[in-house]
Amino acid sequence: MQPLRGIALKLCAVMLFIIMLSLVKAVSADVPAGQSVFFRSFFAIPVIVVWLLLRGELSIGLRVRSRMGHFWRGVIGTIAMGLNFAAVGFLPLPEVTAISFTAPLLTVLLAALLLGETVRMFRLCAVALGLIGVLVVIEPRLTVFSSGPFEPRAAFGVGLVLLGAGFIALAHVHIRKLTLSEHPAAIVFYFSLTSTSVALCTLPFGWVLPNMMQTVLLVLIGLIGGVAQIFLTLSYRFAPASVVAPFEYTAMLFSLMIGYVFFNELPTLQMLIGAGIIIM
Repeated sequence: MQPLRGIALKLCAVMLFIIMLSLVKAVSADVPAGQSVFFRSFFAIPVIVVWLLLRGELSIGLRVRSRMGHFWRGVIGTIAMGLNFAAVGFLPLPEVTAISFTAPLLTVLLAALLLGETVRMFRLCAVALGLIGVLVVIEPRLTVFSSGPFEPRAAFGVGLVLLGAGFIALAHVHIRKLTLSEHPAAIVFYFSLTSTSVALCTLPFGWVLPNMMQTVLLVLIGLIGGVAQIFLTLSYRFAPASVVAPFEYTAMLFSLMIGYVFFNELPTLQMLIGAGIIIM
């Protein structure tokens, strides 16, 4: 184990994923989520192949020991990706990021339940505090105690993010398990292959013909996502899932900056308080 190396890789992956998600949001008004998932997956494949060629590991990296393991990792990850891509069309980027912090909290719990990783009382208490923070963030959208008007679209977006967080946590634990027997590049490559195929199945549900700018952004989504996926997979090879997962919280800094500068999205005080509780 090399936990510091795993943490560094995780931080790079988080930054790239937020940039990727901001590009998805930029096209979300016109391009359906399933189509964005397809571009994200399809154009990640060349990045992975080039990476393997540069390392001289093309033949080794594409070997598979657990075909069904890769298949289920791909299906779970594709569902998670589609839910989050859809959510950015309903909620501000910082809010989606804050609510998605449920995923690393759930990863810690699932890593203990499914992988047998040791999670002591201090970390369990931190997870409980984080879940309270998530409730603080989503409360205005559900108008449990709020006097504001109920917004069905926003509430639906919250549901998409929470469901996606559950699938993300399951995918992270599955990645950790796969790295025990599979090459990281194989995990990334076959995920992209599987998610490309699954996303293609959404073609009959209303894909659009993107213009030149949208096409450029969609291709960038795939390229950036491919690099980020490599970093993420490697991070779980060098450190336990319960150690790497909390560094997902740095995404809040990137999403706040990008949301404000490019989408004119100002976070509410309650959202910032909730996010602060989660990070703490």
